[in-house]
Amino acid sequence: MEILCFKIKGKFAHFRKYFANNTAFSFTIPPRTSIMGIIAAAMGWEKDSYYEALASENLRIGLRVLTPLKKHFHRLNLLSIKSTGDLSKSWSSDFRGKEGRIQTPFEVVSAWNISQGEVVYQIFISSFESGKDVFDKIKNHFINKSPTYNISLGIANFGATIYDVELIEKKSISEIKSDDFVLLHSVLPTQYVKDLKFDKDEYDSYNFVEEDMMPGDFVANKNREVRKMNKLLFSTTPYPLRVKFSEVYYEINLPEETINIQFMDL
Repeated sequence: MEILCFKIKGKFAHFRKYFANNTAFSFTIPPRTSIMGIIAAAMGWEKDSYYEALASENLRIGLRVLTPLKKHFHRLNLLSIKSTGDLSKSWSSDFRGKEGRIQTPFEVVSAWNISQGEVVYQIFISSFESGKDVFDKIKNHFINKSPTYNISLGIANFGATIYDVELIEKKSISEIKSDDFVLLHSVLPTQYVKDLKFDKDEYDSYNFVEEDMMPGDFVANKNREVRKMNKLLFSTTPYPLRVKFSEVYYEINLPEETINIQFMDL
């Protein structure tokens, strides 16, 4: 077993909630489908062509929050478009501001300290046997080449940078199962969390725990209908969660630290 990990950072992020039509609510962390898009952009794959290759039956994807995050609403001053008009007859149209503008709420993810901090995640990728070929292609590209397309955190305006790409070999990975409380650093599938512990003297560290239902897979290439959802538990800070976990987790020895993780799509 090998795990490819890398960090991704940007000033702001927005991962639009799939059920939000009138207002643009955002997930705090990128859903699995958004991470698929980040991988595909780095690889230079055509839009909507990678859903089957990166499906959860082939690849496992995990995520860790590396900076304290918060969400806040802003108003976008967008054009009010009610009709396309006919530019061949008149230069006046909704696309030129004929109907004025409309204030649209828009939720943004940022660091607690917006002026100095950044949104930073660490992403982990591993494969099942069926996804070994595509994993090898991703591994070789990330280690040896720069991203083909520009990387963003959700929307094109929120540019991001991939850095600290590492390949964790089998000898640095231990598979562990425990009935005791353990510290887990990554996003966790909620159904396998038996208990969550908060120590009174660590209240500040664990004051920001969220649970959310996020899209995990699409039906097929070119078809963005959601096929699978992941119910995930995570902290919006870098602090690990102290939990009793009913399944195995992975202890990873990184050059700078040792962490415990699990994948989104266990």
